[in-house]
Amino acid sequence: MTTTPDLTAEQRTDAVRTALAQADPGRHRKDRVMTVIIYGAFVLAMIPLVSLIWTVLANGLERFDWYFLTVSMRGVFGGMDAGGIYHAIIGTVEITLGATLISVPIGILTAIYLVEYGGGMLAKWVTFFVDVMTGIPSIVAGLFALSLFAFFFGPGIRLGIMGSVALAVLMIPVVVRSTEEMLKLVPNELREASYALGVPKWLTIVKVVLRTSVAGIVTGVMLAIARVIGETAPLLLTVGVIDSINYNLFEGRMMTLPVYVYRQYSQGYVPCNDPSAVCIEDINFQRAWAAALALILIVMILNLLARLISRYFAPKLRG
Repeated sequence: MTTTPDLTAEQRTDAVRTALAQADPGRHRKDRVMTVIIYGAFVLAMIPLVSLIWTVLANGLERFDWYFLTVSMRGVFGGMDAGGIYHAIIGTVEITLGATLISVPIGILTAIYLVEYGGGMLAKWVTFFVDVMTGIPSIVAGLFALSLFAFFFGPGIRLGIMGSVALAVLMIPVVVRSTEEMLKLVPNELREASYALGVPKWLTIVKVVLRTSVAGIVTGVMLAIARVIGETAPLLLTVGVIDSINYNLFEGRMMTLPVYVYRQYSQGYVPCNDPSAVCIEDINFQRAWAAALALILIVMILNLLARLISRYFAPKLRG
């Protein structure tokens, strides 16, 4: 009596596919066609992404250096071979951080209410308004923040915190939706086991539900940040433009990277009529592409941080 060695999962799958192909050749052809279509769709989806990255690198690396990252545009005019994005980086980081501090607690608490305490008419209305907020144009969020602060401080007010409020309006629905889906993935058995031990519901949510889903929640928050960090229209309305460095989120105008890119690119070519002066005709385009490259790098760093945080919490949850 002969015995056959145990097959691996891949070998069993290949054996089943071979048997099905021999029994029904038409099904095998359909499988091949669908495989080709799926790989083709993947290639088509990658083409614009690779093209975008290549274009930004090709146009932005020439100006992208340490000097460009550490100086502002104060005192820079015309086609001078000077100026950088330090003030825009400071503004982008502070305004985005302010928006995160506003939106994340509101979004997480709203998602907890919908999943753990939801039910009835109020939960339905909250879900409806979250769906509506997901699709609002970004300029509407900017107009809301502008009108809100103008009502209290008068027209013409421009503050960094206004930009944070506008971006928070855009972040909240993303945080709510992502957190809600992560909380729904937590097995009910964990909740029931905690209740059986006499743990109150609020403590079960904090110690069991949130700790189990923290990796997914962090990823959702990072996606929300990546969604708003490149917004231009609401920041043009609420924050304005400035060439100097401003560290105070609650006083005066601030520059951000998206607005910097828009402003530099919209200024176009510089007329260099004086041959004796140092003048670079396309300096504005060089600054715009280099700033766009910096913005992409910031988004990539945020995504890497999200992955590191997820990996940091995952082993603890399994243990």
